[in-house]
Amino acid sequence: MAYALAAASLTACDDDKTAVPPPPPMTGRSNAVAAKETATGPSGAPTASARAASPSRQLCAGQSSRPPPKGALKTAAAADATAPPASLPLGVGKWVWINLWAAWCGPCKEEMPRVLAWQEKLRAAGVLIDLAFVSMDDDERETRRFLEAQPPGGVRATYLLPESERPGWLGALGLKGSTQLPVHTLVAPSGQVACVIEGAVEDRDYPAIASFLGAKH
Repeated sequence: MAYALAAASLTACDDDKTAVPPPPPMTGRSNAVAAKETATGPSGAPTASARAASPSRQLCAGQSSRPPPKGALKTAAAADATAPPASLPLGVGKWVWINLWAAWCGPCKEEMPRVLAWQEKLRAAGVLIDLAFVSMDDDERETRRFLEAQPPGGVRATYLLPESERPGWLGALGLKGSTQLPVHTLVAPSGQVACVIEGAVEDRDYPAIASFLGAKH
C-alpha cells in the first residue's frame, strides 16, 4: 500500500509550468526547500560529463538511528482512491519508506514511478515495506489536482504535512528549512529512522538501498 506525505515550501524544482503554477516567492514562506539542478544536454538527459562525474553513492552508510518525527498529518486522495490511514503506522514490524514531495517539484514527480516500482521489487525480494508519500505543498488544491491527474498505477493518495508541523518534522530528521526536495526517509520495523536521503533517487541507487533493507538477491 502506497501512501503519500506533504511538502514544505520548496524552491527551484524544474517542473511542468503548464500543469502546476510555480510556487510564490520564498518571502514569507517557511521551510523553503530547493531542488538540486542536474547538468543536462538539449534533450534534458544528463550530459556525458555529468554521468562520468557521478560515481555510485553510498546511501545510508554511517547514519545513526533516531526517533521518528511526530506531528499531525492530513490526508488526501483522488476521488476513486482510498485515503491512507489517519495516522502513519510506524513501528509495526515492517519498513516504511516516507517520501517528502511537492506537486510543483519536477524531480519529485520524475522519480515517483521509480519509487513505486522499487516498492514492489523490494517486496518480491522479501522486504516487508510500505511506501508513504507526504506532500509539502502550501496549497492543498495543488496536491489534489496532482492526485486526480495521476494514472491508475500512480500516486493517487498522500499524506499532507501542515506548515505548522514542518519544523518539528524536519528537525526530527536532522534537516534544515533549506533542505531540498524530494527527501526519502527509511523507518525501520522498530519505528526508528534508519536512513535519510536528501534529493532524488536514481536507478543506480537501488542496489545500495536494497542491500541496506536486507533484500534477498
